Amino acid sequence: MTIPTIADMTSRGESPEILFWVGCAGSYDERYKRVTKAFVKILQAVGTKFAVLGGEETCTGDPARRAGNEFLFQMQATQVIQVLNGYQVKKIVTACPHCFNTIRNEYPDLGGKYEVIHHSVFLQQLIDDGKIKLKEGGAFKGRRITYHDSCYLGRANNIYEAPRAVLESLDADLVEMKRCRTTGLCCGAGGAQLFKEPEAGKSDIHTDRAGEAIATGAQTIAVACPFCMTMLNDGVKARNKEATVQVKDLAELIAESQGL
Repeated sequence: MTIPTIADMTSRGESPEILFWVGCAGSYDERYKRVTKAFVKILQAVGTKFAVLGGEETCTGDPARRAGNEFLFQMQATQVIQVLNGYQVKKIVTACPHCFNTIRNEYPDLGGKYEVIHHSVFLQQLIDDGKIKLKEGGAFKGRRITYHDSCYLGRANNIYEAPRAVLESLDADLVEMKRCRTTGLCCGAGGAQLFKEPEAGKSDIHTDRAGEAIATGAQTIAVACPFCMTMLNDGVKARNKEATVQVKDLAELIAESQGL
């Protein structure tokens, strides 16, 4: 795949319509790299002029702040903002709700002001604009799909409808878990919990949440967050359901529907 960097475009006197912020998971996690590739294929298919930072992209500092290291957060955030402002970036799209929340809501206090869009909203816009054309009776006709609300999309930023609109456009059978939307249950990775072992308790949140998703009878658990994907994949495996239940990102489902 040929992916343009913003440095290359700037050297040619060009500027991208959007900067695709890949994020740590999208760059390094073997499973989530497939989501990155799926989203890039969609951007290329619809003709969106985009670029990535490439080697100049570093962590937003979100895990450091959630873990309580404010000093490290501000160091990382300041470095990122200097790079973004140096390229005069105006519009950023990312598939990670943690990156989305940090850049959108916390960077303005440090001088980083951008239009930041989560990829679920961006995908909905592409569908609404007719750039992604989906037809009834497609590959997902009759497939039962349930959607897990990411905390940083839902409760933190009130984004509930866009991911569901994307799934409904697939002509799939969208089934909700009992705890969803404003009462959705965290996957267990929030607050930097992904990077540490859980405290002792009667059960693990990720296995509980996976159980709620499996109980809907869905063959696919749709997610829009790399942390949620990791936790729910582990939860499905813990319940020995990986042969019948898949965890997939919205971008993967759209790319699959388009044959990309």
